[in-house]
Amino acid sequence: MNLHEYQAKELLAKYGIGIPAGHAALTVEEAVAGAKQLPGPLYVVKAQIHAGGRGKGKFKELPADAKGGVRLAKSIEEVEANAKEMLGNTLVTIQTGDAGKQVNRLYVTDGVDIASEYYLSLLVDRASGRVAMIVSTEGGMDIEEVAHSTPEKITTIIIDPAQGFMPHHGRAVAFALKLSGDLNKQAQKLAKQLYTAFMDLDCEMLEINPLVETVDGNLLVLDTKMSTDGNALFRHKDVEALRDVTEEDPAEVEASEYDLAYIKLDGNIGCMVNGAGLAMATMDIIKLNGAFPANFLDVGGGATTEKVTAAFKIILKDPAVEGILVNIFGGIMKCDVIANGIVQAAKDVNLSVPLVVRLEGTNVQQGKDILANSGLPIVPADDLGDAAKKIVAEVKQAA
Repeated sequence: MNLHEYQAKELLAKYGIGIPAGHAALTVEEAVAGAKQLPGPLYVVKAQIHAGGRGKGKFKELPADAKGGVRLAKSIEEVEANAKEMLGNTLVTIQTGDAGKQVNRLYVTDGVDIASEYYLSLLVDRASGRVAMIVSTEGGMDIEEVAHSTPEKITTIIIDPAQGFMPHHGRAVAFALKLSGDLNKQAQKLAKQLYTAFMDLDCEMLEINPLVETVDGNLLVLDTKMSTDGNALFRHKDVEALRDVTEEDPAEVEASEYDLAYIKLDGNIGCMVNGAGLAMATMDIIKLNGAFPANFLDVGGGATTEKVTAAFKIILKDPAVEGILVNIFGGIMKCDVIANGIVQAAKDVNLSVPLVVRLEGTNVQQGKDILANSGLPIVPADDLGDAAKKIVAEVKQAA
């Protein structure tokens, strides 16, 4: 689950990590009120969306030369003017795609006199099965270019979670940042605090960019992105309460309510499969036959008729879907349950696109009989290869 910058900073502050004072705002009035509580005279007004690159982003509704999603303001009046321009408009960044994201929240923070900018992040390294702490002296908006053009300026420190954070890890971070004296000690302490927060909160990624050295010699977290493991949210009800569903695809939000794993893609063939591996194979074979999957959808191993019906309806809500391929291998999930769900959903939504179904496994014959006797134009398939060929052919014929 992704968090907004202000939410992540509030969590980090509980671990004693230094952050600039700031206030979240849903309205222009709240933005102005928040600014008035800050020392000033310099303020920063930040769009809060689940995407990076906000500083270089552009608003769709504003002129091309308008400022991006992170703006400096030298007065309360400028805070108000920026808030009016940003709230409700669509910010397009390198990470949002052309569609962009509507700005519904702002974060007004105190200005900081910056001496230097650094980069520090933690993530789960799938290759080693450990936590990777990534550090660079080149923090700021161009960190992606640094990684591409001068990777030698980036240091990776691997931490074994069984051993935990050790003093030498902190020294390695401070050394990589080329800090000395009191700043060196601050960096070591900060690295340990961030690792503790990362582990305690079951984070998948925690990025500090930039980590800044102020002119008075302190390290502050100026900007941060945090994502946590959705499967661990049952341990963190306080974090779960921070979820902003307006930042998520409505279909994905609906799917989560039925405990369905759904991700929208850019193709035209809707997929409903049980099992993540089988779902990936299904998408691959659709592409192999010259079409593109419209979604990843795993109904899981214990789905009910109601759950399958919901999954079917979610797929059909995507206007790009021109055909549906259902690929079920019945183990715990019984083929007759899937078949009943398919028939019920097809009747409920008045199915108007081609549907190919491949069933195999537990109660497969009962499932096939239910589909055959449904009176619906469902195309049966013998195996996965046959199913992919048939759905692609059906879609082309319908077009």
